[in-house]
This record gives sequence, C-alpha cells and structure tokens, in this order.
Amino acid sequence: MRLVEKLREYENQYMFIKWATGGEYGKLITAGDDFVEFDVINIDTMAYSETVLIHAPLILEVAIGGADVQRIIAEVSSKLPLE
Repeated sequence: MRLVEKLREYENQYMFIKWATGGEYGKLITAGDDFVEFDVINIDTMAYSETVLIHAPLILEVAIGGADVQRIIAEVSSKLPLE
C-alpha cells in the first residue's frame, strides 16, 4: 500500500507531517495522487497559519497520534460552540 492511499483514510484529521524541507502540525485536507493539501496550525495560537501543498513523494513521516496531536485536538475541540 502506498502512503497516499493510507493518508486518504485520515483526511480531515489532525496530525504531524514531516516532509523534505519542514514539518508541521495541522489538519490533512486532501490526499491526492500528486500532492497533499495540509492546513498548518500555529501551536501557540491554535489558529490556522497557512495551507501548504506537499508533493507526495517528499513526505518522510506522518504522526497521527501522540501527546502533541492529542493536545491540539483537545484545544480545538474546546473552542467549538456548544449547542
């Protein structure tokens, strides 16, 4: 199985992605055959700082779980409006 095929299962979820020139926490928007669209989150303000398009073969590492990812999910969830 290719990495892009596996990433399609995790679209719209928070994760850490490390690629050839950097690495950031954020939300995976789409995983296409050619590139991955990723919304980067500023860890200090918990706001989206930019959207990056990463050429799929340049992705080196993806962390879907872990303490930092759980903290981001908790902080984003706490800012959701209560209904």
